[in-house]
Amino acid sequence: MKEIKAIIRPTKLAALREALRDAPGFPGMTVTKVEGLSAPSRIGGLRHSPREELVDFTPKLRIEIVAPDDVADTLVELIVRICNTGQIGDGLVWLTPVDRAVFVHKTVAGSEPG
Repeated sequence: MKEIKAIIRPTKLAALREALRDAPGFPGMTVTKVEGLSAPSRIGGLRHSPREELVDFTPKLRIEIVAPDDVADTLVELIVRICNTGQIGDGLVWLTPVDRAVFVHKTVAGSEPG
């Protein structure tokens, strides 16, 4: 299994949600409101005062998906395609391995409530 995390523009959520719902094997996702700031070197070396740096954050969304290995790459490609505007600040997508994931609603044999 893989965990897919993506930072995206909030304006892309509706289109991404619809595309993911139609993707075979899509297991669901968690969405969190976050704020971010690009490194100055990525945006042309712009320098701001420390005061400006503290308030110069952009609203973003973090998407988290735990998916089987066989669909993870497809979901990453879909996220990149849907969320790309061609502008700096479109976001970032990364994968990490997941050793184990267990649905909380599943009852484990031998541990039923007494």
